Amino acid sequence: MQNSTSPHPAFFTFGYGQLTSIRYFYCLLVLIGQLLTVVSNGAIIIAVIFHKILHEPVYIFICALSLNGIMESISFYPSIFVTLLYHVQTISYSFCILQAFLIHIYGCFEMTTLAAMSFDRYLCICNPLRYNNIMTLSTVFKILTASWVYSIVVFGTHILLTYRLPLCDNEILKIYCDNWSIVRLSCIDTSINNAFGLFIVATFVVLLLGLIYSYFKILRICMRSSQAVISKALQTCTPQLITTFNFVTGSLFDIFLYRYIPTSVPYGFRLFMSMEFLVISPILNAFAYGIKMTELRSKILQTFSLKGTAVSTLHI
Repeated sequence: MQNSTSPHPAFFTFGYGQLTSIRYFYCLLVLIGQLLTVVSNGAIIIAVIFHKILHEPVYIFICALSLNGIMESISFYPSIFVTLLYHVQTISYSFCILQAFLIHIYGCFEMTTLAAMSFDRYLCICNPLRYNNIMTLSTVFKILTASWVYSIVVFGTHILLTYRLPLCDNEILKIYCDNWSIVRLSCIDTSINNAFGLFIVATFVVLLLGLIYSYFKILRICMRSSQAVISKALQTCTPQLITTFNFVTGSLFDIFLYRYIPTSVPYGFRLFMSMEFLVISPILNAFAYGIKMTELRSKILQTFSLKGTAVSTLHI
């Protein structure tokens, strides 16, 4: 319902459809998703913090991805859980704007960090003699800070441009809020929003091209290198390629699906693809890096075995 004195509706309605018919089952799935995201990524963060041997650029980047995944889950899962549990398929305008802002920050920081990780692996494998001089911990923290600042400034501006739009409808096609879902409800021309959106897409394309170039150069080096170099490259690059491919394809599919053919595909498939990069990516990040990277995996196990031993000792 829209207030007569306000250009914005007081509430948005979500497109939950048949999800509400077995809402307690989906509530359980939401809890499992939240728990998996927080526990798996939290384990990586704790291991990196407590083990000095993991205070290296690649592990700091992985830790940043894990923290980003946890923050995204906090902005995504609780609203879905409450909506399903209490059968109230609405969200206030202000909270919808906030959720859209936080989800876009997650996506932007994820992409910039994945691009930075590809450059880190390129330096490590293709220029090993210069790696330690270029990719210091100070450099890593500067890159991560720049990624956060860029994400906040760019999508803060994007959301402000959206906030100025008067809206003529209040139906969100997804089960969460994002910027395009709000912009498409506008009563006026959205050329400025579209132009700024194209600028953001252009920067993402540049990052994606840089990422592809880095892995292409790594592949060329590996083809001319020893088995030891190939083994090292596979151990560190395979998880990154898996997580990057999953995140990029999920994000692009969601963007183009809801912008051009939002109602032309089956509801279940549309729903899954709209959540894939939000649900699967943070969990896949944790398991891909935590299982595939031997050093990280051993330190995670060591961390929690030591804690378990300490707790057992206290009980004796």
